[in-house]
Amino acid sequence: MSEAVSYRIMEPDDVAGVSALILASFDEFIRPEYTQLGIDEFRRFVEPVAIVLRTEADHFVLVAVAGDAPVGMIEMRQHNHVALLFVDKRYQHHGVGTELLGRAMAEARAHDADLARVTVNSSRYGVPAYEKLGFRQTGPEREVKGIRFIPMAKQLDD
Repeated sequence: MSEAVSYRIMEPDDVAGVSALILASFDEFIRPEYTQLGIDEFRRFVEPVAIVLRTEADHFVLVAVAGDAPVGMIEMRQHNHVALLFVDKRYQHHGVGTELLGRAMAEARAHDADLARVTVNSSRYGVPAYEKLGFRQTGPEREVKGIRFIPMAKQLDD
């Protein structure tokens, strides 16, 4: 990790790279947990057009960029739910995920000063990372449309 990382709201030119980053991480770390139904559902969710449509509704995406390529991303739904958080393998364990979450929380708090809790539906692979970020499991593992997840939440400090 030699290049400096910068953080910003996703721009239209970033969408294809963000989608590719998500899929590369998904294929390496999460895909083995899923049935074909779940794999297909996830792929549809992270297609560039799907990401854009969500940002035009009630989602926002922040990206971490090194050089001119996305190396991390976080997508928030309704300013209170982490829909996606992925960091390129080469940039994991260097604070990129922590910085993305911190910036997303600042954006969410700017939208809702009384925000007290943020949720995420984590893959099994992601649970240790989310626990390091302060999330705790709130229920048993579930599966919806082939997508397996563990519901988690983070209480925000005042």
